[in-house]
Amino acid sequence: MKYTTRQQALLLLSDGTIFYGKSIGISGVAFGEVCFNTGMTGYQEIFTDPSYFGQLMVSTNAHIGNYGVNDKEVESDTIKISGLICKNFSFNYSRPDARESLESYFEKQNLIGISDVDTRALVAYIRENGAMNAVICTDGTPVEELKVALSKVPDMKGLELASKVSTKASYFYGDENAKYKVAALDLGIKTNILRNLAKRDCYIKVFPYDTSFEDLASFNPDGYFLSNGPGDPDPLHSAIAVAKQIIEKDMPLFGICLGHQVIALANGISTYKMFNGHRGINHPVTNLISGKGEITSQNHGFAVNKEELEQHPDMEITHLHLNDSTVAGMRMKNKNCFSVQYHPEASPGPHDSSYLFDQFIENIAKAKS
Repeated sequence: MKYTTRQQALLLLSDGTIFYGKSIGISGVAFGEVCFNTGMTGYQEIFTDPSYFGQLMVSTNAHIGNYGVNDKEVESDTIKISGLICKNFSFNYSRPDARESLESYFEKQNLIGISDVDTRALVAYIRENGAMNAVICTDGTPVEELKVALSKVPDMKGLELASKVSTKASYFYGDENAKYKVAALDLGIKTNILRNLAKRDCYIKVFPYDTSFEDLASFNPDGYFLSNGPGDPDPLHSAIAVAKQIIEKDMPLFGICLGHQVIALANGISTYKMFNGHRGINHPVTNLISGKGEITSQNHGFAVNKEELEQHPDMEITHLHLNDSTVAGMRMKNKNCFSVQYHPEASPGPHDSSYLFDQFIENIAKAKS
């Protein structure tokens, strides 16, 4: 393999801190909130997850790109991260069923990335100072110009991003002759969620993020699903109103991640921006109902207010994150409604949380009987 010289690049944080590296091959600048994912595998699923829209992703794994990409491991039709920050970027790949290299994949979708960064130092800095906006520059733009442009990038808190990734028109997924019909509100839905519902005999109609309850109900569904997605849940007034109406009708309702937060807001429970968030495939959770532990996949920068949830007469905490005791799941005592903050459809090895889809189907079956 011949040696090639790569363009110098830098990562500028909003507090003025700079990390240097080399361009992965695409010239330009990319803005977003810098965050890190601790997963050892699954980079293609991460890059295409709509929940990461607007974020610059730091990979804590030392090598990225070594197994290439294929069409089976996407969570949406395009890359959703704003840019990639990594230590070692592999321009070659060795997996037999890979379709192409990660470099080629990035170039086709114009994704800007920086490698050869001291990611351990960067992650330690973010953990100590919190998530913040940043810019990747691979085209030589002067630092002072970058600082001015970066100062104009809005904070993630208060930012509505579901509209940027939601479907523009309704569509169907699964077998139309399936036993159950589910109306899914797309706040940034992952494809594997639809797969999990479909293989449990569900026919799903996926609706845009701002669809009214009346339009959702016109599908005559047996249950409703509120999906994951990016950004702050607080500005999602339409989705919150829809959740309230579903709950009032006492129809089976299941929420994941952003959908979980929307259900909390629909019950008058606030959410907050986390200092760093949870992003990785080995987050430990305890199920307070069964007493069992779960190894979970997580990706969120906002969380539900635990104190308010504990004081709510109609709500119950069902799952807690074992690292920091944040709320990982909840259910309503008097309605057919539950939700989790993590991703049961993501199975990076353990399938500990897949029972949650079965629980949703059981709720639907009971409601129909």
